[in-house]
Amino acid sequence: MTGGVPPRGFPDAEFDRRVTAAQVLMDERGIDALLVCTEPEVRYFTGFFTPFWQSPTRPWFVVVPPTGRPIAVVPGIGEETMGETWVEDIRTWPAPRPDDDGITLLSQTLVEVAGRMGRIGLPMGHETHLRMPLSDYDTLRRSLDGAAFVDATSIVRDLRMTKSELEIAKMRHICEIVSCAFEGIPGLLAVGMTEREAFAAFKVDLLRRGADDVPYLVGATGPGFSNVIKQPDDRVIERGDLLMFDTGSVFDGYSSDFDRYYAFDEADEAARRAYETVWEATEAGLSVLRPGTTTSDLWAAMAEVLSQGGSLGNPVGRLGHGLGMQVTEWPSNSQDDGTVITDGMVLTLEPGLTWEPGKMMLHEENVVVRADGPELLSRRAPAEIPIIG
Repeated sequence: MTGGVPPRGFPDAEFDRRVTAAQVLMDERGIDALLVCTEPEVRYFTGFFTPFWQSPTRPWFVVVPPTGRPIAVVPGIGEETMGETWVEDIRTWPAPRPDDDGITLLSQTLVEVAGRMGRIGLPMGHETHLRMPLSDYDTLRRSLDGAAFVDATSIVRDLRMTKSELEIAKMRHICEIVSCAFEGIPGLLAVGMTEREAFAAFKVDLLRRGADDVPYLVGATGPGFSNVIKQPDDRVIERGDLLMFDTGSVFDGYSSDFDRYYAFDEADEAARRAYETVWEATEAGLSVLRPGTTTSDLWAAMAEVLSQGGSLGNPVGRLGHGLGMQVTEWPSNSQDDGTVITDGMVLTLEPGLTWEPGKMMLHEENVVVRADGPELLSRRAPAEIPIIG
């Protein structure tokens, strides 16, 4: 493995840069306080990183003021962990307390920061959600009846789409781990294993190689398949089967997301052609990927190759997406997304086609957008489908 293991966490300067950039955008949009309550946004602005988000019992809030560091309004159980971040102002309540689960404390904080007539920004758009009970949100709004809640999706979206070099280093590292694991598959799997055994063996191998976690691993086996997001079953792998693994493995809270196909002992001509088509479509995407290109331009370059290759369709709805703390982020490489690509974005290129009824072929790579051309984070897949056996 090249480059060594990146340091975990970030220096305070990284969070200061993020928050200052958010505050500039807040000022431009006339927003007096930014409220975030979901794991990636809370982590982005504070560095608060814990698997405890898997519990739905307690809400968590962070308020970004017009100047200075964020204010954390969190359950008491999280005070010590939040105290290890760069955040200095941490306000807690003894959660869970369903009758008032932090809402009074949050309301007081927002009045302090934004005033009773202030404009409070909250992500409300696509790929965001509200992580508090709807009844609590109604209570919060009633307690701040002079304030205006406005959509701040564009603030978190614009900031998170472009990665710092420190973020990219973590993603480069996990992509290297996954690339090595994919290249080791021919020595790991064999005809006669069940899908469940194959998935487990690959996941264990990823962990042994240095992934912190493998929260996302989907795929399929068979002579062809269209369901590529399913859980494995007890189907026995046979000679002539295809295998697809698609994994979002994680290092220090940052994801990889790419897939690879293999054939056991042999691949028929139709499968080979389909594989070559999606590989060439990825090449077409790489050839146009520059700052100033739009995601729709990127889609069109890949879609043209897929069409010429005889695609019967692609139900996925897009040909790749953003990548970072989450395995899928903004933007989407789709016909009508139209996002202008900028230096420092990390994207997946994921062309896919149906090559025969009920048979899909996908190909995915992870890349950083650079002024002089894309930098591959995933090691480029071979141009011909690899054979196991």
